[in-house]
Amino acid sequence: MRSHEHLQGTGARWRTTAAAAAAVLTFTGAVGCGAADGGGHVRAARGQQGPVREPTASEEALLDRAEKVLIKTCMAKAGFRFWVAGVPDPEEREGQGYVIDDVAWARKHGLGGQFERDAAKARRGGPNATYVRTLSVKRRTDYNTALAGSPERGTLSVRLPGGGTVGTPRHSCRTAAEDELYGDFPKWFRVSTISANLTPLYVPDLLADRRFVKAVRAWSACMRGRGLRYADPAGVRRELPALTAGLSDARAHAVEVPLAVAEATCARASSLADTARGLEREYRARRTARYDADVTACRRMQLAALARARQITGATA
Repeated sequence: MRSHEHLQGTGARWRTTAAAAAAVLTFTGAVGCGAADGGGHVRAARGQQGPVREPTASEEALLDRAEKVLIKTCMAKAGFRFWVAGVPDPEEREGQGYVIDDVAWARKHGLGGQFERDAAKARRGGPNATYVRTLSVKRRTDYNTALAGSPERGTLSVRLPGGGTVGTPRHSCRTAAEDELYGDFPKWFRVSTISANLTPLYVPDLLADRRFVKAVRAWSACMRGRGLRYADPAGVRRELPALTAGLSDARAHAVEVPLAVAEATCARASSLADTARGLEREYRARRTARYDADVTACRRMQLAALARARQITGATA
């Protein structure tokens, strides 16, 4: 789960896979245990006891916050300070897909660049990053070990659906927090990792589908009609850093908004977003059925954790 606030040492999961360097497209912008049906709607995964819905963006944010609260408690016991900060809000999560198709969201958030700029500022000057810089070299090492763990104390690993493995230290404040929140960290690590790494199984076929190719071409033609020459939505994002380099946040946002509004308008006019979502459902069902039990277990663990998350955070809804 993504966070604005840089957590020193939390990058302790490692990946060994031939496909690790390849870019994987996410068409729905979903995080967590599986693909949402676009626009914030949830799609059910079928288990033996019936369909299991995916948590909403607001529920994902609640789970993120609860995990950080638990990390804070654990770090205090280890003798360190930790701030609960930078939990992505639901609106940010809704803009993380392949193409923006919500014109109102685009007018408000542009291409989401402000979220990324805020994340960069947090990595440099957020309370956790600032605190870590005040520690001695030894204390900083101890901080990272407490937060993210060390392979010397044992590890867990999961075989990825697309090949290769992901591993993580077994003991840390992060793993302790996830264990308390989800009830079984080894199982949670396995099912959430598998669920989050299914796209390599179906994205290549989706990209080659003539219906997707046709929709991308229609989107690109629509953008050309607005004076914008982009072959696909990824091209907008590749060019954005050059377009906003050296600009203030306000001016960068002003550059983003018309691009994002055009992208969203053309996504609707060309049916690119609907086509991508429909094809993702089709190919995901066809290529990933053998992992349905893992996705279902992951979602059930998230939904079961919501009551604990509300209690941990004091949330009333």
